[in-house]
Amino acid sequence: MEVLPYSFPELGKKREVALMFDNIARRYDFLNHLLSLNIDRFWRRRAISHLRNRHPRHILDVATGTGDFAVAALRLNPEKITGIDLSGAMMEKGKQKILAKKLGDKIDFFGGDAEVLPFKDASFDAVLCGFGVRNFEDPGRGIREMYRVLKNSGQAVILEFSKPVRSPFRQIYNIYFSSILPRIGKVVSGDPQAYRYLPESVDAFPEGEQFLEILRDSGFSECGKRTLTFGVATVYYGMKVQSSFSGTQ
Repeated sequence: MEVLPYSFPELGKKREVALMFDNIARRYDFLNHLLSLNIDRFWRRRAISHLRNRHPRHILDVATGTGDFAVAALRLNPEKITGIDLSGAMMEKGKQKILAKKLGDKIDFFGGDAEVLPFKDASFDAVLCGFGVRNFEDPGRGIREMYRVLKNSGQAVILEFSKPVRSPFRQIYNIYFSSILPRIGKVVSGDPQAYRYLPESVDAFPEGEQFLEILRDSGFSECGKRTLTFGVATVYYGMKVQSSFSGTQ
């Protein structure tokens, strides 16, 4: 996979988010599984299932972190998965994981910005993003980049946190997510800000129909969503469909 030149951002939300994830990279996987009661593994499998009948050969995992989504996507038996992330420490943990699993021939990692992807147009059969879009400085720009690097008839699958709406689960979720989770995250990770940021970023995320509208505005067709675990997470998907008709006769 050819990677185009790119200069990392030095200021703003992108840099702050990258540094935050660098700080918690050492304990990130442990905390993910602990705080979600291992349900995050199930969420990734359900997200991947949307690509099962498409047999993608080359997959891009945006905001790959430590590579859990990339590893889960191996169920699709692709030729290659490319992971990209701003956090070097997170990707280093991912590389260690890939080496331990002897998957180096299947998964590559590159440092880069999701909003300025360092890949040529129409490079991938599918694009994944797990719990990453809410960290984008400009979600619309990041989605448009996913569309750009997808091949025609390629699909994007995005997994994000969402907020339950039904009682009493909504109340239980709110207490856990806003009070209990940040305290556990602070103790285990040693970074008090990181797990305060999580509920704040979920609150600010344009979920549901708002996010589907962003997908459509970015060019995606056949967009849809699927809520998981009473609405704690949502899978969004959309297809790149470009007409071969190029003019009038």
